Amino acid sequence: MVLAARNIVKAWLLVLALAGLFALLGWLIDGVRGLSIFVFCALLLAAGAYWSFDRVALGMMGARELPLGEAPLLHSTVERLASRAGILKPRLYLIPDGLPIAAATGRGVRSSSLAVSTGCVAACTPAELEGVLAHEIAHVRLHDVQVQTAAAVASAVLLETSRIGGWLERSLLFVLAPIAAACVHLLVSPKREFAADRFAAGLCDSPHGLADALTRLEQAAELVEFEGSPATEPMFTINPFAEEWPARLFVTHPPLAERVRRLRELDPAWRDRVHDEAAA
Repeated sequence: MVLAARNIVKAWLLVLALAGLFALLGWLIDGVRGLSIFVFCALLLAAGAYWSFDRVALGMMGARELPLGEAPLLHSTVERLASRAGILKPRLYLIPDGLPIAAATGRGVRSSSLAVSTGCVAACTPAELEGVLAHEIAHVRLHDVQVQTAAAVASAVLLETSRIGGWLERSLLFVLAPIAAACVHLLVSPKREFAADRFAAGLCDSPHGLADALTRLEQAAELVEFEGSPATEPMFTINPFAEEWPARLFVTHPPLAERVRRLRELDPAWRDRVHDEAAA
């Protein structure tokens, strides 16, 4: 679990960087006394972010918690996959959007949340939906969610800061958007998607449900426009945003065709089986 360890290190480095920045400000303002006060404030801010960023992320998506009685089959699938992955069952949320999308957020393997859109539940076959859920659970198991959530929320806040500029809003956005995107790319690696895809294939005992789902999600994304902060891009299964500025600055997902190709290669004999079944 090299990637999981790397994500944990990234999370701690983020806290240390925040503490270091506040320490520098405190030192410049009031020497050692200011340094101590500002470091204490930085640690409080980091603790508050740790406990609240997942709820902020879900709020940015407009997600609501999905009761067990409303979708028992979906809950059952998530519980089974979470058990196989060795994590506590994530809380399940529904995004009221027709675009088939899904996302994961949370504080780690003991406290996480999965959000799926109404479009994803309606459009995907059971095998495809299982693949998508397994992919998001893989992000939880590999500790991607802490880093993804922190990067997305912090960058979204930075983007929203441009709105206080009034008539300078556009100019501020041109300055702040590249900085926010740089923060995202510094913390989030495209390789996490390949690792989550492989892990999900193992959870489902087949890579094809997820591969088919990725193809379906990509086709839907080309037809339906998704509204939201482009800084949240790392949290979704695919990039749901149009390739326009500033959204294209935040793209962290590798090409879908490459992800599908790698998934198919996990079962190299699948084409022969399909051919034999068609011939029969």
